Amino acid sequence: MGGTWTRVIASLLYLRYSKRRYLKFYHVFNRFAMKCFFHEALSFWSYSADWCIIDNTNLARLRGTGRQAVIVPEMARFAERYGFQFQCHEIKHSNRKAGEERSFWTVETNFLKGRAFESLEDLNRQAYQWATDRMYHRPVRKTGLIPAKAFEWERSYLNELPSHLPAPYRAHERGTDQYGYAAFNGNYYWIPGMKREDVKVLEYADHLKIYQRRICVAEYPLPAYGVKNAHFSPEGQPKPRHLPKHRRGAQQEEKRLRAMGAEVEAYVDYVIKTPGVQRHRFLRELFTLSCKVTESVFRQTLQRALRYRVVHIETLHRIAWFCMSQGDQFLPNVDVDENFRQRPAYQEGYLTDEPDLSIYDETSPEEEPDQPESENDDE
Repeated sequence: MGGTWTRVIASLLYLRYSKRRYLKFYHVFNRFAMKCFFHEALSFWSYSADWCIIDNTNLARLRGTGRQAVIVPEMARFAERYGFQFQCHEIKHSNRKAGEERSFWTVETNFLKGRAFESLEDLNRQAYQWATDRMYHRPVRKTGLIPAKAFEWERSYLNELPSHLPAPYRAHERGTDQYGYAAFNGNYYWIPGMKREDVKVLEYADHLKIYQRRICVAEYPLPAYGVKNAHFSPEGQPKPRHLPKHRRGAQQEEKRLRAMGAEVEAYVDYVIKTPGVQRHRFLRELFTLSCKVTESVFRQTLQRALRYRVVHIETLHRIAWFCMSQGDQFLPNVDVDENFRQRPAYQEGYLTDEPDLSIYDETSPEEEPDQPESENDDE
């Protein structure tokens, strides 16, 4: 895309009889993206079948295979809303497996060949036109069946969907900084108004809705994939006077950590290469931990963490506490300047009256422990 090789994931849904297709490409395809794809495709068709045959993917399958597969409860409830049920095909069931793979083979040999794409949006625009227009009115080579005509007969056996099905979304809790921005997925979105309260961000397939006390205060389209550290404000309103709070990196913390020894440097290299770790935030928290414990305890902690591949700061705190509880660590001796009596502050205060501490010698009756009665009290 745009002259660069890019790895994408194709998701395709089709009706078995009429061969009506819906195709879309993604950079990342997870369970939420799967819900959005089904909603988009079925809403476009306005119909769904009783059963949806899928491969044994973990996005919908909890355990088991084929007819014995148990569907994830979340996905089962989602499918029920659209009037169908998921069913995994049997392993080594060639007919069902070929019915799925043949459509992807058609995409690879018919759609992708000879085309150029500038971006993912351009790729999906062409895929939409190819699947819903060109292939929809093109006769199937072997049978001569035209999907558009076959669908007119097939839809009488399908389930008609309501016209106003709510789109899938994910809810995220976010805070608002002093400049009125809420951070989401590496970008900053301005919250209209003067209140700097926490907000709830609803993530849809292609846009965001920001709610403050159950009132939608802003709505933004999602930026293109890979856009980071950008700031957005509502269109048609004056631009905010301030930019979002700048978040610095962790170059200085990383430099100081590497200078602590080979054990620390080896762990820092491992953390940086670990996918899914927020590098700058983790390094700042790691440097804060190094300031709370002795250098020897810190090295032992990271050496043990590297051995067990630990990349959670809470677990590192527990490992550090374990290393300190072994009894090999002692409090360092404190150097006291014996000339402190010559300091002006000491000379000024050492002649003051001694504090009266007799109040601590008086124990209240409620605090006195119960004494057992002695057998020799009469004596």
